[in-house]
Amino acid sequence: MLGLLSPMVTAQEPAPAAPPAESAATPAATEAAAPTVEDRVADLEAYFNNVAPAHQLKDIAGPGHNGFIMICAALVLFMTLPGLALFYGGLVRSKNVLSICAQCAGIAGIVAILWWAVGYSLVFGSSFNSPYLGGTEYFFLKGVGAAPNTTYAGWISQSVFCMFQMMFAIITPALIIGAVAERMKFKAIMLFVFLWMLVVYFPMAHMVWGGTGLMNGVWNGDAKVTAIDFAGGTVVHMTSGWSALILCILLGKRTGFGKEKMSPHSMVLCFVGTGMLWVGWYGFNAGSALAADGVGANAFMTTTLAAATAGFVWALIEGLHRGKPSVLGFCSGIVGGLVVVTPACGFIDANGAMLIGLLAGIVPYIFVAIIKAKLGYDDALDTFGVHAVGGTLGAVLTGVLATSDANANLLLADYAGKNGLAKAAADGTFALDKSALMTGQLTAIGITLVLSIVATIVIAFIVKVLVGLRSTPEAEREGLDIADHGEQGYEH
Repeated sequence: MLGLLSPMVTAQEPAPAAPPAESAATPAATEAAAPTVEDRVADLEAYFNNVAPAHQLKDIAGPGHNGFIMICAALVLFMTLPGLALFYGGLVRSKNVLSICAQCAGIAGIVAILWWAVGYSLVFGSSFNSPYLGGTEYFFLKGVGAAPNTTYAGWISQSVFCMFQMMFAIITPALIIGAVAERMKFKAIMLFVFLWMLVVYFPMAHMVWGGTGLMNGVWNGDAKVTAIDFAGGTVVHMTSGWSALILCILLGKRTGFGKEKMSPHSMVLCFVGTGMLWVGWYGFNAGSALAADGVGANAFMTTTLAAATAGFVWALIEGLHRGKPSVLGFCSGIVGGLVVVTPACGFIDANGAMLIGLLAGIVPYIFVAIIKAKLGYDDALDTFGVHAVGGTLGAVLTGVLATSDANANLLLADYAGKNGLAKAAADGTFALDKSALMTGQLTAIGITLVLSIVATIVIAFIVKVLVGLRSTPEAEREGLDIADHGEQGYEH
């Protein structure tokens, strides 16, 4: 780990004894201490190229990149509160709208506490020197200050990087609640999330994004799995989506499912929440460049194209299949496009984004509108159909559509021959090794599936034994707003 202590921390260390006055005044000493013009120019070039500086600006965060990532971190939090709360809240019945809001708020709190205590260190530390977990050096955010951690970003404060990544950690388990909405006890959800973060999210995030991670195909030259995931197809959407499917099956169907009307109580809230998710997703995807640079700009473009295209295609198919395009169809398609493009957005071009948008409007629709009904599982708000299916599809398409024209980091010569992502040609240039990349993507998908499914089964069993999983039939009929929180979303 090349992370550095903040200036505030290092300033507290004992100062060395001052040299004799005549020694300090010698021209040779003065000349040696002063950076040259070339040093200064090199640091400025490093700033614009988003590579770590080596001279005058070392250990200093760049204001532009730092400000950009702070805004992106706020946008990712905006996705959960209020975006996801309104999106999911509008889709449930009115007697359960506050339960969704409370679950989102509760998850934000418990994940933030875990992230402060151990999470950030287990994901982005290095003292274990392990491909599966980070280390202990940042427990309780020790030493996480204003200076950059150059293992991950040369120009943003480690404190900003830490908070940006915390927002990802918050929204990931919050996605799971869509599958188990209207029937899982609040305290059971909190305990499940607590254990799930420790067993699933922290190890997965390190394996994919950690400096020594098992599946960090671009930035870990010794990665055993040559996979790439720009903003969380495996880490966020596959883990939450596949865990959601298993959990909703273990819980069973909602009381009255298939016999009572369970339509969304407010498509207006759902649509507003969708808009908030789309806006917030720019922080999610473009921010994952960890700088206001060309890669981030490309992710901004591809995210927009994929989301807009998928929303239109989903509604078009729905109109052909069911006779009318619905607002729910537009919302589902937009979110589906955002999900599928997430792992690919920083590695593909505009044409790749359009293809992703097309497929994101087709494949998740088939699972949501057709396969779910045939199999009969009660994924209340289609977390599996959109996030698990979409995340898996996105991981595959990332391997198919990734191009070094969009992201030159795919051809880092230092890593060629180590992880197999790039291969050298006879003329000394490098080309993206698609075979190695696809093998890595499929391997990463398999690892994610196994970890998510097995861990969810075990954690659900533990939670059931300790506090029980499901609300009583009486509580479900009354609504979880009253049963779990003693209040109602609407007083009319």
